[in-house]
Amino acid sequence: MAQRKVSILDKAAEEVAYVAYFIESKGLPETAKKFVNEAFSFFQKLGNSRMKHRPCSFTAWREEGYRCANFRKKYVVAYLDTEKEIIICDFALQKLLT
Repeated sequence: MAQRKVSILDKAAEEVAYVAYFIESKGLPETAKKFVNEAFSFFQKLGNSRMKHRPCSFTAWREEGYRCANFRKKYVVAYLDTEKEIIICDFALQKLLT
């Protein structure tokens, strides 16, 4: 299993932090920490060279050439897929994308 480099842009990291902050504001700090750890672990798994996801169905992301992967059925990770690197560009709640 060849592993490619995984880079995470600030926008995606900020969105994960925003979701974690929301979870923490509901009085669940351990759950928020677990969410962040799982999200970044998922990002690293996208570096597997055998893994290839569909182009995004969200128009703005499709025009940018992003591929999309679902995280926990509710979130979408948008990334650029190159031969040597995966660039995580965005992270969003799926129902907010139109």
